[in-house]
Amino acid sequence: MYKRQFCNNGAFTPSYCIPAKSIGRQIAEGIEFHGRRYRAASRYLVYFQSFSNTYAPLERLRALYGEALAYPGVAGIVIGTRPDCVDAEKLDYLAEIARDRYVAVEFGIESTCDETLRAVNRGHDFACARRAVEMAAERGLHVGAHFILGLPGETDEMLLEQVATINSLPLTTLKFHQLQLFRGTAMAAEYDADPGRFRFWEIGEYIDLFVEVLRRLRPDLVVERFASEAPPRYHYGRNWGLVRNEQLLAMLEKRLEERNAYQGEIFVSLQSL
Repeated sequence: MYKRQFCNNGAFTPSYCIPAKSIGRQIAEGIEFHGRRYRAASRYLVYFQSFSNTYAPLERLRALYGEALAYPGVAGIVIGTRPDCVDAEKLDYLAEIARDRYVAVEFGIESTCDETLRAVNRGHDFACARRAVEMAAERGLHVGAHFILGLPGETDEMLLEQVATINSLPLTTLKFHQLQLFRGTAMAAEYDADPGRFRFWEIGEYIDLFVEVLRRLRPDLVVERFASEAPPRYHYGRNWGLVRNEQLLAMLEKRLEERNAYQGEIFVSLQSL
């Protein structure tokens, strides 16, 4: 197991998702919680999010996923995991489920740069991530990837250059996160020791950068998130305070309209080169 450099799973885990509770109870409480906001919802996807949700032996995974899929109203599952925690046997099982249920696998890739992955003690290289994505896509699964923008040592130019590599992956969805520091992580300690290695965008700067990411991004990719938020009690160092994702999305849409820009505007397929 690798020491988590930047993650604090508590920062993005809902209060009803406690491992001591059964899967069924977590789903019931989750439906009750979200039902107050999405009143018209009648079917649900169960998101196995925190930590690496393919790390257990296959029989254990069968029991957990099976309990979730048997719950009334559940249409499918979304599984978050690491690229180095999947194999052909587990992906074959997910492909079996996907014959009549929705199944998506989301990989925490974080960066396409091996130097960055080593620096944050990620424990795998980008080649490993590419293999995992390709293996999942070959089996007809919906495949998503998470990337963190602003990891130490990465410049805006590097982040824009990596979009071409992202475009080359057989992905369905993407989630981008701006770098946030969380209390109690190794990266927070590194920030204390050498804050000069870190840089944090103002909101407007990040919006401008992401407009450029979108302009280069393959137009069929679904961007499910372009920034993330966490409870203030987890924040460490500079952050955007209490700005919510809905506000950030409104800012991004306004900037796109101002610049008459759109996703895929300057996308160049590698096949056309």
